[in-house]
Amino acid sequence: MKLLLHTCCAPCSVYCIDELRKEGIEPTVYWYNPNIHPYMEYKARRDCLKEYTESINVKAIFHENYGLDEFCKEAVKDLKNRCTNYCYPIRIEQTCKYAKEHGYDTVSTTLLYSIYQNHEFIKSCMEEKCNKYGLSFLYRDFRVGFWEGHQKAHDLGLYMQKYCGCVFSEESRYNCHNSTKPDIPTDTSAVREQMPQVKRIENKEDYIGLLLEADPSKASIMKYLQDSDVYGLKLNDEIISLAVILHIDKNTLELKNLVTKKEYRNKGYAKRLLKHLCGNYKQKYDKMIVGTTENNIPFYVKQGFDKYEKTIKNYFIDNYDEEIKDGNLICTDMIYYAKDLKKKM
Repeated sequence: MKLLLHTCCAPCSVYCIDELRKEGIEPTVYWYNPNIHPYMEYKARRDCLKEYTESINVKAIFHENYGLDEFCKEAVKDLKNRCTNYCYPIRIEQTCKYAKEHGYDTVSTTLLYSIYQNHEFIKSCMEEKCNKYGLSFLYRDFRVGFWEGHQKAHDLGLYMQKYCGCVFSEESRYNCHNSTKPDIPTDTSAVREQMPQVKRIENKEDYIGLLLEADPSKASIMKYLQDSDVYGLKLNDEIISLAVILHIDKNTLELKNLVTKKEYRNKGYAKRLLKHLCGNYKQKYDKMIVGTTENNIPFYVKQGFDKYEKTIKNYFIDNYDEEIKDGNLICTDMIYYAKDLKKKM
């Protein structure tokens, strides 16, 4: 996955970036906000985002466009609906256009974090524009972490703006002294149930039991586990699938273990986890290899492991004390295939 994250300001990005990184997703921040006025406000938000992204080592792209004249011309056509008629669409459209032209395959936005924005419209607009440009839309209801992110931004000393962005919203804040803050949604559990999340696993040995279902030798697992990255697919607070990735050299990775809990198998979860990891790792690595049995070759070929590498004869006989079976197959040889991570699927 190569994610371009439209970002409206540093404080709104804090929680979003933190959560994405927990999933193993490294976003590229994209600044395009011609709705922010006056210029000193635009500059303050932009410069704060520059400093923050540099401090946390996140790549950031700044598309400069202080669009006061054009924004006002469009907004006055219907001031009440300026956000949905122009403000959201113009920023989302440009983000998708840039993503398509510069090799990004996935797009999201920090606008999904604010409890003050029209969340459902933003989600719908993102879906529409991503379909238009042939991109994937990474949807997360970041509002659940609004106050957590707000507090962290405050503690970091980030510039905390007092209004949404445009000159009309700046005026509105003086006319809404009695307005109440919207509530954080309480029904996001349904969203989370439908959207499994990839999490990096630190307590690796806690998952030996599940890993043993794919590799029945604890001694074998322990040889590669500590030096590997382990990621889990989390659904409803439960890790349902695991992938273990070993770094071979600066260009090559090896998939050492891929397993899904029995009750969740044959539903595409392992495929989803593997696709996510390949998309993420391709930013730094060229190739991923996997050693497998004859029965599993079709699965891996469908996932892009379509180049035969080698066969280690009698691998399962020489390295395991007991006979290893894969369905009705008695395993003998380990067969290696490779996936070109840079190849477009």
